Amino acid sequence: MHAPLNLAISLTWMRIAAIPLLVLLFYGLDEWARPAATLMFGLAAVTDWLDGYVARRFGQDSPFGAFLDPVADKLMIAVALVLIVQSDPRIVTALLAIVIIGREIAVSALREWMAELGARSQVAVSAYGKVKTIMQMIGVGAMLWERPVAGIPVYEIGMVLLIVAAGLTLWSMAAYLQAAWPRLTGTA
Repeated sequence: MHAPLNLAISLTWMRIAAIPLLVLLFYGLDEWARPAATLMFGLAAVTDWLDGYVARRFGQDSPFGAFLDPVADKLMIAVALVLIVQSDPRIVTALLAIVIIGREIAVSALREWMAELGARSQVAVSAYGKVKTIMQMIGVGAMLWERPVAGIPVYEIGMVLLIVAAGLTLWSMAAYLQAAWPRLTGTA
């Protein structure tokens, strides 16, 4: 038995394949290493939107695609955050990465558990989750870029966006936990 391969799933696989390229570009030796890594991350972020659009528009939704897409997203964000923390090992950067990666693990586990109970729809992706993802992608991309552009402090702007994303991350996790709380406590 093999997983279906269509354009939407191929785009998701491309995002996963971009992860080692992101790392190689990030650690490149020349002055364009960080901008090249940012470009790779940006292209991966675009495929995140594009694979969902293609799946909906051309009827390429599949259980495998529904599984693989969030895995690709979480892997890309986690790897990018680890790279950023390695290059900027301040406590604020580490705490942001811990909050974002920790939330992804917790919410993924919660969704899996709720699915086993037949209640996955109670912890479906919310509007907060979508805004959080956009803020994360832009913030991480700016922090990967690192350099000022025309005097604009890109890294610092990325840090602010990542702080907002971390706040939204905690907010959306609280909303998911609230929705699941009756099941978690056995009162449902």
